[in-house]
Amino acid sequence: MEEGINKRKTEHIRLCLTENVEGVDKSTGLEGISFIHNALPEINFDDISLSTSFLNKSIQAPFLVSSMTGGSELAATINQNLAVAAEKRGWAVALGSTRALLESDAHKESFQIRKYAPTVPLIANLGAVQLNYGYGAEEAQRIVDMTDADSLVLHLNSLQEAVQDGGDLNFKDLLPKIKEICNTLDVPVGAKEVGFGIDGFVAEELYNAGISYIDVAGAGGTSWSQVEKLRSQDPLKKAAAEAFNDWGLPTKDCLVSVKSKLPDIPLVASGGMKTGVDAAKAITIGADVVGYARQLLQAATESPEFVEQTMQQIELELKMTMFGIGVKNLDELKNTQRVTVMGRSLLEENS
Repeated sequence: MEEGINKRKTEHIRLCLTENVEGVDKSTGLEGISFIHNALPEINFDDISLSTSFLNKSIQAPFLVSSMTGGSELAATINQNLAVAAEKRGWAVALGSTRALLESDAHKESFQIRKYAPTVPLIANLGAVQLNYGYGAEEAQRIVDMTDADSLVLHLNSLQEAVQDGGDLNFKDLLPKIKEICNTLDVPVGAKEVGFGIDGFVAEELYNAGISYIDVAGAGGTSWSQVEKLRSQDPLKKAAAEAFNDWGLPTKDCLVSVKSKLPDIPLVASGGMKTGVDAAKAITIGADVVGYARQLLQAATESPEFVEQTMQQIELELKMTMFGIGVKNLDELKNTQRVTVMGRSLLEENS
């Protein structure tokens, strides 16, 4: 088990770095949103603030290092570099699946990054399906304690498990078990997909079970059915996975759907996020925090400084977008009318 988990984690990293693992003809949907330039913004660029809060902690920008990896030697380097940069830039940071932390004695340090990111929100991560495979509140709390996390996020990855060789396929009756985790843990519990999206109806079920925030993790970025297809040794699964090249709910559609059902739940936009302009678009349609994963991965194999450079660029792009429409903080960005959604101008409709 130990060797298998660690090998799989390393293969996941390698494939995401070297192969085209995005869905085919699938986008985030954010290209349907555009901003209406304000030639007279009447603000000082230097006064623009990106600060906000998440998981009861202040962060310098509305950004999250999304769950990527852990449980291998390379993962330890990546997570340390991400944590150091996240602490310096004031981003929240999430770990990859921490199942290996309890099942493998190797590379535990890849998950224990709190010393590198002592003040920012830190999120531990576990596959929800593991609640049907011997994991419960006790194991979940151990994960939180071992990582010193501010939250646990349960990831939902049914299609990935269906393609993965030896995947865990029993997703039956998970909601009552999720509810028990939410009621028992001493930190907030969130839920996320892994790149195929969460809609408003599922989000509402999760919220009623006690979930504190939703990370939609929509389609438009990495497709984990494609990653597992490349790993698979099963010819039948490899062939079947081809039918799911364009599977998933675009990130934009997820945000709109969840916001319509749960207008007040904290909402993370991830899935295909590449620029600060993407972040600005996501925030205007309901996101509170925006998550980046593969956009940071290559830099994280090199050094914290390379990660920080990428983060700084994303931050600058968001600030430039805000300057371009004349808003000086995130509340104003959320409420701006200088946005066009699928050809509909909010500025004209409300003039």
